Amino acid sequence: MSRISRKRLWVGGISAASALTVTAGITAAAPAAPDTDIRLIAASPSVTLERYKGVGGEPDGVFLNLGTYLSVKGAPLEFRAKRANYREPIVVQQIIREGGKVRTKDLPEDLVKDFMGLPDFTRVTLTDASGRKVVSKKEAFCPNNASGRTDPGAPRTSRYPEGCSPHPFTLGSVWGVEQGWASNTYLDYYTTPVDVPDGVYTAKISVTKQYRELLGIANEPQTVEVTVRTLGVPPEAEARSSAKGANADHADHAGGHGGHGGHAEQGPAKGMGPKQLRGDSTEITPPPALPYALMKAGRAAVATSGDGPGRTDGSRVSPPMKPAAERPSRRAGVPADAPKPDLRALPAWDIGIDPAREGEPAGRDHLAFASTTWNAGPAPLVVDGFRKPGKGLMDAYQYFYDAQGEQIGYAPSGTMEWDPRDDHMHWHFTDFAAYQLLKADKKEVVRSDKEAFCLASNAAVDYTVQDANWHPTSTDLSTACASGEPEALSVRQALEIGSGDTYPSAFAGQSFDITDVPNGTYWIKVVANPQKRLHETSLDNNTALRKVVLGGEPGARTVQVPAHGLVTSR
Repeated sequence: MSRISRKRLWVGGISAASALTVTAGITAAAPAAPDTDIRLIAASPSVTLERYKGVGGEPDGVFLNLGTYLSVKGAPLEFRAKRANYREPIVVQQIIREGGKVRTKDLPEDLVKDFMGLPDFTRVTLTDASGRKVVSKKEAFCPNNASGRTDPGAPRTSRYPEGCSPHPFTLGSVWGVEQGWASNTYLDYYTTPVDVPDGVYTAKISVTKQYRELLGIANEPQTVEVTVRTLGVPPEAEARSSAKGANADHADHAGGHGGHGGHAEQGPAKGMGPKQLRGDSTEITPPPALPYALMKAGRAAVATSGDGPGRTDGSRVSPPMKPAAERPSRRAGVPADAPKPDLRALPAWDIGIDPAREGEPAGRDHLAFASTTWNAGPAPLVVDGFRKPGKGLMDAYQYFYDAQGEQIGYAPSGTMEWDPRDDHMHWHFTDFAAYQLLKADKKEVVRSDKEAFCLASNAAVDYTVQDANWHPTSTDLSTACASGEPEALSVRQALEIGSGDTYPSAFAGQSFDITDVPNGTYWIKVVANPQKRLHETSLDNNTALRKVVLGGEPGARTVQVPAHGLVTSR
C-alpha cells in the first residue's frame, strides 16, 4: 500500500468567486487580456539530464526537465477550478483582470479530470543524432509550478499558491502565473520518465494548439539540446539493497514518515518541490508552502484591487494572530458574533490492507486509510495548549478573532498530550476526529483508538471559499507540528480556512484491526469534532463515509474500494 509522508500537502486561499467583479462568462477563444503576453521560453539552449543505474544495474528512465517555462507579462494568468460535489465534474474558469475590472471565461467542459493542472498542455519530442524521433508525448501543466520573476519590475512575490492539488477529494483550486513571472512546464514525478540510451538529443517543446487558441499563447516552439548520461548506483540505493530482508520494508516504512514528527523537510524535487501524490504504490509527499510577503510599497495598490469588509480577491494577507503569551485569566466566553471555523470530514482514501502494521501485534490484518478534516471557514481554527507545572497534559483553549485579527474570546476545548511515537513526536490535540468501521447497516464494528491529532494546514481542499489563505505559513500560526518539545509549557495548533489536516494511511492509528471481521461490505466513517468541544458554524457536515468491500483469507485479506461519485481513487 502507499507510503505517505505527512508534510504540508500545501495551503493557501482565495475568496469566493462571488466576491469578484465578474461580467458574463465567455467561451470564444481570446487572449487572456488585451495587454497580456504569454509565451513559452527556454532558460538555456542546452541541458544535461543525469539518471542513476537501478539496483539491478540497468539505468533508470530519465525525466525530461528541459528548463522550459510559461512566461506571462502584462497581467496574471489565473484560473479557478471547482466542483460542486463529487458527483459533478470539475469546471474551470479563467479569471481575466483588465485594469480594475475582472471578467471570466469558461474553459471547455470536461477539460480537466483532477486538480493537477491543465492536461496535454505541451507536446515534447526527442530526436536522436540520426534525426529519428524517439519520444513524442503530451504533458500537463500546473500554473502553480516552480516559478520565478522574468521582469525586474514584477511583484516581488506571487499571489498564487505553490503546487497543484494531488488530493483525490479536493473541491476547489486556484492556479496562476503572476504577471512578470514564468512557471516551469515540467511536472517532475507526475510525468512518466522516458527510456532512452545515453547520448545527445534535440528536444522540441511546444504549447498544444488547443491552449494556444484558448489562451492566446504565441506559437513559438522551443528547441533544447539534451545530453543524457547515466551515473552509478546511488549510495542510498546500495544501502537499501544490502538491507533487503525481513526488516527492509519496515525500515522504509518507518523512515519515510518523519515529516509529520516536526514536518521535517525532504529534498526538493526538480519541478514542483517535494514529491507529491503519485501512484497507488509510491511515496506521497506534498508540495511546499512558501512564506508569502507583500511589499510595503505595494500594499496601497493591492488594497484597491478588490479587498474590503468581508471580501478579498486573494491579494490580501489576513492579519497575523499572535499566540497567547499566557494562560487565559479572564472569564471564558464565545461572542455571539465571533466568526467560527466550519470543520468538515472528507471520505477516507489511500485505502489498503496492511498485514504488518508497525506497532501492532504480528499476524493481524489491518485496513489502513488516510483521512482529512478541513476547515471551510469563515474563520481559522486556533487552539492553544497550556501546561500546569508537573502535569503531563495541557489544557486546550479555542480562540476567536474579529475581522481585524484581534482576539475577542476563547473557550476550553479539551486537552493536548505528547505523542512519543517515531512517526509523530509532537503534541496532539485530543478528540479532533474519530474513525469507525461500520457494517452495511451502518452499525459499528470496529473503532480506531486514534482520537488525538496535531493540527496542520497540510492539504488545500478548497481555495475558492471566502477568505481562504493561499499561503497559511504567512501568518504567525506556527504550530506544534512544526515545533514543540515534550517539556513545552505551551503550544499552538491551527487549521486555516480552505485547508485540511491530513493523516496518511501509514501512521499509527490510521487503521482498523479486521482480523476477526468477516468479509463483506462496510463503511469507513470519519467524524470531525466528535465530542463537539470545538465551536463551529455548523455541526451538520462533520461526517463522511467511504464504502469498502472486504474479501480474502486471514493473512491475505483483500479490499475493494468502489468509486465515490466521480472519484475513482481508492
